[in-house]
Amino acid sequence: MSRLNLDDFTDLIERPDGGVRRDAEARRERQNVPPGALGRLDELGEWLAAAQSAVPVRPIDRPRVILFAGDHGVAELGVSARPAGGARELVRAVLEGASPVSVLARRQEVPVRIVDMALDCAPDAFPEDVVRHRVRRGSGRIDIEDALTLDEAEAALRAGIAVADEEADSGTDLVVLGDISVGGTTAAAVLIAALCGTDASVVTGRGGLAIDDLAWMRKCAAIRDALRRARPVLGDQLQLLATVGGADLAAMTGFLLQCAVRKLPVILDGVVAAACALVGQRIAFRAPDWWLAGHDSGEPGQAKALDRMALEPLLEQGVQIGEGAGAVLALPLVRSAAALAAELPERPEPEKEPESEPRNEPEKRPEEPTE
Repeated sequence: MSRLNLDDFTDLIERPDGGVRRDAEARRERQNVPPGALGRLDELGEWLAAAQSAVPVRPIDRPRVILFAGDHGVAELGVSARPAGGARELVRAVLEGASPVSVLARRQEVPVRIVDMALDCAPDAFPEDVVRHRVRRGSGRIDIEDALTLDEAEAALRAGIAVADEEADSGTDLVVLGDISVGGTTAAAVLIAALCGTDASVVTGRGGLAIDDLAWMRKCAAIRDALRRARPVLGDQLQLLATVGGADLAAMTGFLLQCAVRKLPVILDGVVAAACALVGQRIAFRAPDWWLAGHDSGEPGQAKALDRMALEPLLEQGVQIGEGAGAVLALPLVRSAAALAAELPERPEPEKEPESEPRNEPEKRPEEPTE
C-alpha cells in the first residue's frame, strides 16, 4: 500500500463558493422578511447556498447519519461509565432501533449507517455492511502503547475516505457525523489537548454517562500519560492518530476531509467528531468551512476544539449521550433554514411612474402689423 500523502488535501479542498454566498445574501435582502429577523437561520441558508453552489438553496432531501464504531483499550482503566469493550451493545441497540439516535432519526425519516472500525467482538457479530471496513479488533491502550500501527492508521483513514465517496456517489446531500465508542472521549481529549497545547485537566470531561470523581481522576491521569506520548509526533497527523487516536477516529478524520473534497456538508456531533475535525483542520485549513457544529455536549474538550475552528454550536440542549443524537436534533434547524431561504417570496419591485411627455404647444404665428 503506497503511503498516503495528507498534504494533497490542502490542494484538493476548496472553500464554499463565495460568489454564490454573496448572491444568496443579495436575495435575502430582497425577501419580504427583514434581514436579521430570522437570526442564525439566515446565516445557515447562506452557508448552504455556498456549499451547494446554488441560489435558491435546494432542499435537504437525502441526509444520512453516519456513526463510526470502535472500542478503545484505555477503557480498561475505568475511565468510562460503560464497561471496556461494551460498544458492541450500543451498536446492537442502534441496529435494533432502540437507541436515542434511532428514535430521532426514525422520526425524521433519516437512515442511519454504522461503520465498524475496531469493535472488540468477532466480525460475524454484525452484518457485512457494518463490518466490511473494520481495521482491527479494539484499539491499543494509548497511555502506554500506540492505538494502531502506522499501516492500520492509514487503512482506517482510507476507509473513511471510501465511506465519504460512497455517500457522495449515492446522492447523500448532508451528513450527521457521530461515533459509537467506549473510551473514545478519552482519545479525543488527548488529540484536542495536544493540538491546542493545553493540559489534561482542561479537556477532561465526564463522558455521556457522567462518571464520578474517582473515574474522572483516572481519566485525567490517562490523558496526561497519553499526552506525553502524543507531543513528540505532533508534526505528523497520521502518526498522531496511530499513537493516541484509534481506528474509528482515524476513519472519521479521513471521512471529514473527503467530504470537504466532495463538497458534502457535515454536521458534527460531540467531542469525538470535534477532535477528528481538529485533526482535519491541521491537515487542510479550509476543511472546516464545510462543517457545522450540531450542539454543545458540555464536554470541555469539544468547546476547546470548536473554539479553535471558529465553529459555534447550533443547539445547547445538554445532550451528553453521544452516538449522533445531539447533532440529529440540529438537522430540522438546517432543513428549516434551507426551506426559508428558498421559499420566502421576494418583495415586488415598486412600479415606476411613467414619465410625462411634454405637451406640444400650438405654434404661435407672428402678429400681423395693423394698418
